[in-house]
Amino acid sequence: MPSALSMLNTYLEKAAIHPTPSDNGYRKALRDTSWADGLRGIAALFVMFSHMTMAFARWIVIPSYGKNGPAHLMQRPGFRLVAQGAAWVAVFIVLSGFVNSLKALKLARAGHIEPALSNLATSSFRRSFRLVLPATAATILSWFITQTGAYDTAKKSDAYWLYTTSPNPSSSWGTAVEDLVHAIRTTWTYNPENPYDQPQWALLYLLQGSMFVFATLLVTINLAPRWRIMTIMLLYFWSWNWGIKLGDPMVGANVFTGIILAELNHSEYPLRFARFSPLFAPPLVACALVFMSFPSQFQDWAPWSDLLLRWYWRIAPQNAELMRFWPTLGAQILTFTVVMSPHLRRALSHRWLLWLGKISFPLYLLHGSFMRSILTWLLFARSKLTEMEEEGHKYMRYPLPGAPTFLVVMPIFMLILLTATHFWATKVEPHFGTITKTAEEVMFLRGDKNPTLPVRKD
Repeated sequence: MPSALSMLNTYLEKAAIHPTPSDNGYRKALRDTSWADGLRGIAALFVMFSHMTMAFARWIVIPSYGKNGPAHLMQRPGFRLVAQGAAWVAVFIVLSGFVNSLKALKLARAGHIEPALSNLATSSFRRSFRLVLPATAATILSWFITQTGAYDTAKKSDAYWLYTTSPNPSSSWGTAVEDLVHAIRTTWTYNPENPYDQPQWALLYLLQGSMFVFATLLVTINLAPRWRIMTIMLLYFWSWNWGIKLGDPMVGANVFTGIILAELNHSEYPLRFARFSPLFAPPLVACALVFMSFPSQFQDWAPWSDLLLRWYWRIAPQNAELMRFWPTLGAQILTFTVVMSPHLRRALSHRWLLWLGKISFPLYLLHGSFMRSILTWLLFARSKLTEMEEEGHKYMRYPLPGAPTFLVVMPIFMLILLTATHFWATKVEPHFGTITKTAEEVMFLRGDKNPTLPVRKD
């Protein structure tokens, strides 16, 4: 094995293009990792778009109108990414693995093992607080809105995602408090479910992925980069087998991809191939977006998705999930391409995308509540309940408004939502940071603090 690795490394050394003084511009772009914020912001925006699609344009979810039937432009690969929420959640998890391992790997590569371990311990502690506190606050907000009856219009609308994710008020305030505690608890348990904020199902897996990062690096931090990458690649393939036992078969594969990309980011390989970025980046991004477009149902209706379906049965691991296998691979290819391409890094580091990245978590947490309340009120303000039939049952619902109403309402709603998420990011999030810092100061053993239990002095 060592000789094979040496031969491979020698080949790569000879075949790759080595950095030159003219590569300084590329080097600067490849040192900057702010692109991760830009990509995270895009992912959060498309998660919201996927819920809007499920609410108002469910026909985009399927790849065509019937088997081998005609397909609308929005049903075709790339365009249908507005309906692919699972693909963008996969991007979130890959970026989580990348960002959470970046600093520790940099320290380890410099030989600073003790600071790297300290960074891992501190980061894991902070990560738990920075996920749980905002999610709990968003749940309390949505819970309160529910108890006031503000979701009633959404519950009676003909918008699928709105009426299926809008909870009913509790029978009493005492029961409401019990329901709130149950919702907060089940957000972080196996098969997570939050009746007040459905998108929070993914947060347990983000936290779980972060713990994978910290545990993996704790074990491998002393290894040479080459052997650490080999070990994590082994874990990547192994995770396709045991990941399903933890509730989600894709988390491990995405997180380990993020760690490997962080190692790649600290290497010279992105610089060596930087000048070829205009050649390899477009086809790789196109391939990634096609994979991410793989539909969650009726995959055999369109030729392109049927082809991917047949390849899934040939190559997919036993425990892979059909609807998320190709979107997961697409998310991994997309982030790999960005790591290797200084041009994509620059594009994703645009100041507006960085701002979107700054508000990405508040956007993820708040958009559901705002859609079920403010957006619903604006869209159905002039609607009247109409009798509708669904699966043999009759319901009184507010019919979806026409296109002119959407064209007027959507810009107004987006302005309100983005303003609210910016306020949350700048005025509310800092308080969570303060709580986290206070907990860190109280709970960490630093300086001349005495431990709770006496320490033996042997």
